Amino acid sequence: MEEVQKKVKDLQNRFKKISDQTDLDKLRGDIRQLEAQTMKEDFWNDQKESSSVSRKLSDKQKTLSTLESLETRISNALEISEEVSMEEELKKETKELEEILDKLELKLFLSNPHDESEAIVSVHSGAGGVEAMDWAAMLARMYQRYCEKKDWKFEITDEMLGDEAGYKTFSMIVHEPYAYGYLKGERGTHRLVRQSPFNADKLRQTSFALVEVLPVIESSEIAVDEKDIEFDAFRSGGAGGQNVNKVSTAVRVKHKPSGLTVTAQTERSQLQNRESAMKLLLSKLWEKQQGEKEQLTKQLKGTATQASWGTQIRSYVLHPYHMVKDLRTEIETSDTNAVLDGDLDKFIEAETKVQNTG
Repeated sequence: MEEVQKKVKDLQNRFKKISDQTDLDKLRGDIRQLEAQTMKEDFWNDQKESSSVSRKLSDKQKTLSTLESLETRISNALEISEEVSMEEELKKETKELEEILDKLELKLFLSNPHDESEAIVSVHSGAGGVEAMDWAAMLARMYQRYCEKKDWKFEITDEMLGDEAGYKTFSMIVHEPYAYGYLKGERGTHRLVRQSPFNADKLRQTSFALVEVLPVIESSEIAVDEKDIEFDAFRSGGAGGQNVNKVSTAVRVKHKPSGLTVTAQTERSQLQNRESAMKLLLSKLWEKQQGEKEQLTKQLKGTATQASWGTQIRSYVLHPYHMVKDLRTEIETSDTNAVLDGDLDKFIEAETKVQNTG
């Protein structure tokens, strides 16, 4: 019983730290503000905006409810921790409380700018032809399965298919509060080692793909002059159904001053694709601004480094043995099928903690 009592006190201390870090008055104020938005007559006119506000409201309400519930449950656990007859029930309760606290602590790590934002996840095949394009498709599926397991809504906005298989480029918007905070650690180069399914000899093949993760940026945050935007409609090459390719619904958007070009082609409406493309463009412009600021800081400090295509963050070996290993956190598993089917929590949680503690 002494060990369980110690565990309950540890949980109390952990909860106190979380409470000290959380501005409950602000949280309640944010909830009231979002609730007021949902009460406006024209709230549901814009489906995407109303869905976004509803998800934010639900997320904040859930956080507040979790905090209030934890406070009550930990207080009750402390009261019964003196009763020997309650030891088994207390063990079960402390296990549940520990799991809830783990998730809450992880979320509190996400306090950097834009961590609360929805995310744009893109996968680009690297050098290596059809092998790399097939690998890009495997990664695209992995992230979709991850979102499905978390019950996160996502919207595929761009699919540039490979000539024989897979993707040259794939993009999706993850419509979930904190999606950027959770997923930003996935950006970088992902390496696959396997027996090639594309040649008769089944030779061992190494393929690379680049994963890019950006926050969804509000239009008020990045000033874009309409005169600087060039729109071009074209026929979709994506897997959007037989009617998509009959009309020019796909959209290419170019920002003339920066030279940045993005495409969106999975929706049947040119207007919808244009909206998706503009979201991606704003995020790309934000990323460019951040890169320029970082480069200037490095130059001022005298530590300017050569920009690279990406850094290798994770290795997926399917032959001659099975192993997925994160090269930053040293987290690894031999259950490669589970990882490629979206079981990424252990990797994402470890990297999130590393990014936000040191």
